[in-house]
Amino acid sequence: MANKEIIPILIVGAGPAGMTAAIYLARANAKFKIVDKYAPGGKMNITQHVDNYPGVDTIGGPDLAFKMFEQVRGLGVSIDYAEVTKIRKETDYFVVESDEGEMYAKAVIVATGTQERKLKIPGEARYTGKGVSYCAICDGNLYKNEAIMIIGAGNSAIDEAIFVSKIVKHVHIVHRNEHFRADEASVNELKAMPNVTFHLNTIPVEVLGDGKGVTGVVVKNIADGTDKTIEVKAVFPFVGSDAVTDFLDEFDVRDEKGFVLVDEEMMTSVPGLFSIGDVNKKVLRQIVTATNDGAIAALAANRFIKRK
Repeated sequence: MANKEIIPILIVGAGPAGMTAAIYLARANAKFKIVDKYAPGGKMNITQHVDNYPGVDTIGGPDLAFKMFEQVRGLGVSIDYAEVTKIRKETDYFVVESDEGEMYAKAVIVATGTQERKLKIPGEARYTGKGVSYCAICDGNLYKNEAIMIIGAGNSAIDEAIFVSKIVKHVHIVHRNEHFRADEASVNELKAMPNVTFHLNTIPVEVLGDGKGVTGVVVKNIADGTDKTIEVKAVFPFVGSDAVTDFLDEFDVRDEKGFVLVDEEMMTSVPGLFSIGDVNKKVLRQIVTATNDGAIAALAANRFIKRK
């Protein structure tokens, strides 16, 4: 290991879970490093409002992300930018490969979260960035005088539909059944919007376009099998998320869907490999559960390296 610096603890990901771990490690005077491929905050950066974080009545997602980042920075912690592509285990340390080179750590805390699931229908890939987007809050203002479509009925879909309905001319909600997974209060708020149309028991079949951008979506009613075309200028799919864990292929630590399995200390079956936040197999993925995981893993990882 000559000329190779071994970091005691490496945090991969700077969302609410990763930044919480950093705060707890910094306050424990532990030596560690935190890296992320994007701006700190994770999905908080594309969340319009956070209304259920204890001690805060309501706050914009980017504002909460910045407050966490400021707290991390105030503790003397800097966040490095790198995309981790593979982690492997040597005898008593981990080798973490990234687009910025290799890093070495006694313990690793994975906090990479999830990425939006694709529809996998014709036209989606072709028009991604030309009307197909996975963030209505980010791109809704591009379609102020147009009709747009949101696909899905979970909290993300409904919350972003509420936001964008106040900007665009019309919002079409497409959902494969009649039951909503989102909070009832949010669903009722959206139903009260005069410029929102619901297409239930319906699935998207194809994204249409003119080569320059989206012009419509072909949808199928799964109750009667009929197809129709809805003219829209943008499509925002919210059909679930997949765990960002491809870099863990070296280890047998994931379930069949790719989410990481951990014990009560957030450690996987591989000693020294911890995982926190949305990337874990769990029943609830929220900012508050991510911060919980981060606190637990930070203290557990610090105990782990002290035993080494």
